Amino acid sequence: MPTLSSSLDPRSDAFQRNRTDMLDMLDEMDALLEQVELGGGADAMERLRARGKMPVRERVAAVLDRDTPFLELSALAAWNSEFHIGSGFLAGIGVVEGVECVIVGHDPSVRAGAINDFNYKKLMRALEIARENRLPYVQMVESAGADLRGNIEDAEAAMRRDTGHFAEAGRIFYEITELSKLRIPTISVVFGSSTAGGAYQPGMSDYNIFIKKRSKVFLAGPPLVKMATGEDADDESLGGAEMHCTVSGLGDYLAEDELDAIRLCRDVVSHLNWRKAGPGPTLPADGPVHDPEELLGIVPRDLRQAFDMRDVIARLVDGSRFEEFKPLYGSTLVCGWASVHGFPVGILGNNGVLFSEAAQKATQFIQLCNQIDVPLLFAHNITGYIVGTDFEQGGITKDGSKMINAVSNSTVPHISVIIGASNGAGNFGMSGRAFGPRFTFVWPTAKIAVMGPKQMAGVMTIVARAAAKRRDIAFDEEADAKRAADVEHWEERRSLALYATSRVSDDGMIDPRDTRTVVGMALSACHSQTVEGARGYGVFRM
Repeated sequence: MPTLSSSLDPRSDAFQRNRTDMLDMLDEMDALLEQVELGGGADAMERLRARGKMPVRERVAAVLDRDTPFLELSALAAWNSEFHIGSGFLAGIGVVEGVECVIVGHDPSVRAGAINDFNYKKLMRALEIARENRLPYVQMVESAGADLRGNIEDAEAAMRRDTGHFAEAGRIFYEITELSKLRIPTISVVFGSSTAGGAYQPGMSDYNIFIKKRSKVFLAGPPLVKMATGEDADDESLGGAEMHCTVSGLGDYLAEDELDAIRLCRDVVSHLNWRKAGPGPTLPADGPVHDPEELLGIVPRDLRQAFDMRDVIARLVDGSRFEEFKPLYGSTLVCGWASVHGFPVGILGNNGVLFSEAAQKATQFIQLCNQIDVPLLFAHNITGYIVGTDFEQGGITKDGSKMINAVSNSTVPHISVIIGASNGAGNFGMSGRAFGPRFTFVWPTAKIAVMGPKQMAGVMTIVARAAAKRRDIAFDEEADAKRAADVEHWEERRSLALYATSRVSDDGMIDPRDTRTVVGMALSACHSQTVEGARGYGVFRM
């Protein structure tokens, strides 16, 4: 493959300005990640250690193979909400005894590991990743069950904002059971009290490891048993580790302490006889020719300023090698073949709004990658498909639909990295979250929205003005200007990458310099499952 050239000038004013802006955003991200690591705060952590317990991050670090990375998912969940940032729950992918596993853990320093709306989303996403990528599932359980604050504190407000129902929570246990049915091992290590919903997590698992005098698993703790039946029960006889390992049979292994439980977990993984179903890396995994450090200065904070996605690709792929497909056609979309950490990949990257030609090129390229079983990497910077009378008459809706159809029917793994804008149907065509990519990550510069905030405010003004005319009433320009300013302000806030990632609409915000590593780990996880393209249609030219 040819090596990509790059005309990027790291000494230019634009590069230096972009780099400064990016570093500012990364400083903000790092400060928030430091808050996440504090869990429930310094006092809560101190109480945990005083009881001889390890923080959840230390538990995960101890179970991982030495000197192997951990790809944390949705680390900034619950930012700017009523809950602790991170949501009291840790999820990610790591290597245990040479096996890539999804690893999750309740943080007992935050509301006793109780399950809230945000960590419910993280838990469900972790289960989905385990299922789709065929990864063994390890859960470190210590949970008080559902976080009741939303049900008790200001119940009327909770009812107004509630979009789900208690029954949805049961899906967690269905998904754990489903993994076992699919012959994907599930392992629970119970570190403390696990009540109600927390009890069903080990209840549905293939392997359970309990800790003497620490693990307590019961559908109802002593207070609820007293209220329900009048029985005075103590923790140990009701649901203690030794009882479950010697009487009820819920426990499979009895550990002396937390480190012994982690050792037993590693032993269990070692006997799984686990093999990846997909192929391993097949191409040279040498680093990019162009310095990945320069990724800091490519993307402007103001996304109205253009940049060349090839400059990003050149600092991401092995040896900066890239075989571009149809380079002279549909120039606002870059398509081509490369590899990341030795895994072959087809890349689609936006260099502007999508015209019919670009959509047709994407459709053909996606089909070609499916024909040869090559995963797809989507690099987003897209405001959408082109609009206007000439373009509609030229078939943009039809051609855009072909591209979205190809994305929908593609069966090779998709990985999306939202680098800049990702708006409206452009997000769909680039395999946004609604289209089931295996993984989605965002850069701090990303913006995700139905449309641009200014465009949204303007559309609402046009519609309101037309409605006033139809009703033959005066249009209040002053009130509309205030409303438009409010819409633009709040839609801008909601479009920011930090807001999106805090609502668990992606798998995490990443430092641009880590993109190659993150994509490589994601590709490796994808290859735990078979990698097979769609077989329902052949390639045809549009």
